[in-house]
Amino acid sequence: MKLIIQIPAYNEEATLPQTLRDLPRSIPGVDEIEVLVVDDGSTDRTAQVAEELGVDHIVRLKQNQGLAAAFTVGLETALRLGADIIVNTDADNQYRGEDIVRLVQPLLEGRADIVVGDRGVAALEHFSPIKRLLQQWGSWVVGRAAGIPIPDATSGFRAFTREAALRLTVLSEYTYTLETLIQAGARRMKVVYVPVRTNPQTRPSRLIRSIPSFLALSAVTILRFYTMYRPLRVFTTIGGILIAGGVALGLRFLYFYLVGRGMGHVQSLILAAILTIVGFQVCLIGLMAELVRLNRKMLEEILYRVRRMEFEEVESSKQEAVGE
Repeated sequence: MKLIIQIPAYNEEATLPQTLRDLPRSIPGVDEIEVLVVDDGSTDRTAQVAEELGVDHIVRLKQNQGLAAAFTVGLETALRLGADIIVNTDADNQYRGEDIVRLVQPLLEGRADIVVGDRGVAALEHFSPIKRLLQQWGSWVVGRAAGIPIPDATSGFRAFTREAALRLTVLSEYTYTLETLIQAGARRMKVVYVPVRTNPQTRPSRLIRSIPSFLALSAVTILRFYTMYRPLRVFTTIGGILIAGGVALGLRFLYFYLVGRGMGHVQSLILAAILTIVGFQVCLIGLMAELVRLNRKMLEEILYRVRRMEFEEVESSKQEAVGE
């Protein structure tokens, strides 16, 4: 059983040493533990520090591509290196490295596909009251979108089985945290949360520059991926509301027509017709979007099989080379 701890890092030369020192060197049930640092185009000595501290694998991106891209590169690299379990943690030492043991335990026991560290966002001291409230509300919204209970949607402290990692496809350029949970829910993966501890904050968040921008980006991300994975529900709901409004206005006009006052309410009849027609069109768009979703699902299955074959071939080549 091989565990790879991946650490996306951008200009983290100051905090990376402590993050690496806190990582476990052995875990019961795990044969090998390796560390992978993804240097996301840092302009400081992040990559050099990682090398000096003896990190097993270092991937250097030529320019800063953002957290989602760095996470994806780390995931692909860990799979290529033959990881059976992949743990993702932050380079700013937000999470306590010793909690990786409790993070991977449900995976080792076969109880989960993905394990997420629950920071207990309602009680985090370095979160402002409004940020705590927004984190709780956002987690509830993502949970509704994913169809699974989610106490901490934005936690980046996560562990994946190899199978789960092979099936994840990150499309967002903002963050992977919300998207991967919605994907996991749509693909019926077993997601387990375990309580984890956090260290004192070392720097302000680079992902949340302001509350309004965080709300806007999170809302767009949730809406985009919920619509992507459950289009029929979204469009039929919108279409149903429009049709219901059209029917209500139509009944209103019919009432006034029957009592002899229909001439003064022709506008209601016109609006009723418009709402009903548009509602049916939206429902038809939902049917087309559902067909696109089914087509994308088949493509994702093909991508999964291709990736699995590719990484298995790489692993077998390494084993043959070692045997020689």
